[in-house]
Amino acid sequence: MLVLASFPLAGCDSLSSLNPFDKTEKYKPEIIPEVPADQIYNEGLAHIDKRNYSDAAKKFDALDKQYPYSQWSQKALIMNTYANYEGGAYDDAISSARRYLALHPASQDAAYAQYLMAMSYYKEVPDVSRDQERAEKALVALQELVDRYPKSEYVPDAKFKIQVLRDQLAGKEMEVGRYYLKKRNYTAAINRFRIVVSKYQTTRHVEEALERLVEAYMALGIVAEAQTAAAVLGHNFPDSQWYKDAYALLAKDGIQPREDTGSWISKIFSGGRLG
Repeated sequence: MLVLASFPLAGCDSLSSLNPFDKTEKYKPEIIPEVPADQIYNEGLAHIDKRNYSDAAKKFDALDKQYPYSQWSQKALIMNTYANYEGGAYDDAISSARRYLALHPASQDAAYAQYLMAMSYYKEVPDVSRDQERAEKALVALQELVDRYPKSEYVPDAKFKIQVLRDQLAGKEMEVGRYYLKKRNYTAAINRFRIVVSKYQTTRHVEEALERLVEAYMALGIVAEAQTAAAVLGHNFPDSQWYKDAYALLAKDGIQPREDTGSWISKIFSGGRLG
């Protein structure tokens, strides 16, 4: 038989204390005073002066959110980009730079935003033994800076870094090409050296790329292409050790450099001459 135990009621006060909605205290909303925009901005600048870039970025982010669609928001966004860049928060800098360019593409600071975005990629470019995605993105961002803002003060530095990055990317292709050449995968090696010759012919790697093409084509028995690669190398770099090596390699088989104007190598080099 079910026995129901009965307990005395504790009284109204006890029941009231168990009910979260039955309170005698009145709700008092907390009123947060609005901080003037210039005060938040100056606080962000103060953090930058102290090199507290993370705190500075937080201030500028708060300013952007509290005063959206205002001139203060625009100033906060570019300063947020700068603070993140200086603080090494490159992904955040890239994100805020992209947002700035989307919202204010024609502003006087647009070129600077583009430069900070490019430099954020540039700062994380690894050595040639690793994936070069950041290098490729930095190159694109820097080229966009040169193309979109040709009169910007950042263009000279951008052009210098473009050449550095092109050399970096060519170096990566050379590394992979040498690997394939060593493994006697000559077709794969040629494809890599061809990229250097066609896309990065103004870099320091082009001499070696042409000589390696001589090696690979000779190994495959494609003598005419090997002769053309050596001839183009000799036209442009007659005193190069790479040309001497290429010449010696051909001489072993009793042949000499000779340009075939129908070759893809000759066409790329405009009749044998660089550029």
